[in-house]
Amino acid sequence: MAYINVRGVEHYYEWIKKPSSLVKPVMVFIHGWAGSSRYWRSTAEALLGEFDCLLYDMRGFGHSGGKPSIVQAGKSVVESQSTEGQGEAIAELSYELTEYAEDLAALLDGLQLQRVYINAHSMGASVATLFFNRYPERVKKGVLTCSGIFEYDEKAFAAFYKFGRLVVKFRPKWLGNIPLADKIFMARFVHSSIPKSERQAFLQDFISADYDAALGTIFTSVSKAQSELMPTEFAKLSVPTLLVAGEYDIIIPVEMGRQAAALNHNIEFFVVPNTAHFPMLEDSETYLGRIREFLNDC
Repeated sequence: MAYINVRGVEHYYEWIKKPSSLVKPVMVFIHGWAGSSRYWRSTAEALLGEFDCLLYDMRGFGHSGGKPSIVQAGKSVVESQSTEGQGEAIAELSYELTEYAEDLAALLDGLQLQRVYINAHSMGASVATLFFNRYPERVKKGVLTCSGIFEYDEKAFAAFYKFGRLVVKFRPKWLGNIPLADKIFMARFVHSSIPKSERQAFLQDFISADYDAALGTIFTSVSKAQSELMPTEFAKLSVPTLLVAGEYDIIIPVEMGRQAAALNHNIEFFVVPNTAHFPMLEDSETYLGRIREFLNDC
């Protein structure tokens, strides 16, 4: 397992590559809320002919730390290139999505990657959008999977926060041992079936997510400020971007993605039929076909 110190926090990352004498472009994959890089592996493996694929776990999720920590012996570690002012940066870290965009910039710096392709999902797609606008020179093309804009509703948001607190608080380790718990947990996220092993892994990712990160990002990713910010961010995108939606997604409905894409001629929009919040797993053939078409279009 490989780790890199990103702004004082140990981040897990892994390369998925095919041995080749050719120098390939790099595609970076970013996961969504309470998930991990794990669910991107099958997509990355399918793209090995065209890309070297970099997967990483965002701060507080998967195998990455939620707070500054001491590196444990036996781990493969790549230290960040710059340590100047690191203590101050650590103290200022928050769960704002703009901070996660800066985490990504520091990760690329630490791995000495200059210009990459990015495929990001759900909350990770919001992070990627912010990154695209802050570092457009570092992104060749971007894919945003299940993303969009939403309107602020005070009562609905208050109810969502209350429910979110309960969901994040009640995550006993034994939850994953209950029969059918994985199926019930994923019912809201998928329309077409995915393997049981994938469902169980999603549940484990959720159970193991850092409490502060899981709760903090609920409040920062779904907020009045975010509802006001994201339309502006989509409107000013200069990076060629493909926005992919799942036809039956109830987490981020198709219309949210359609409205975001309508704000900018640099955004192409595509709906994967008979899928919901994980089109890359529910219908990988259709998803990959459209991704390749977009990436190969000069």
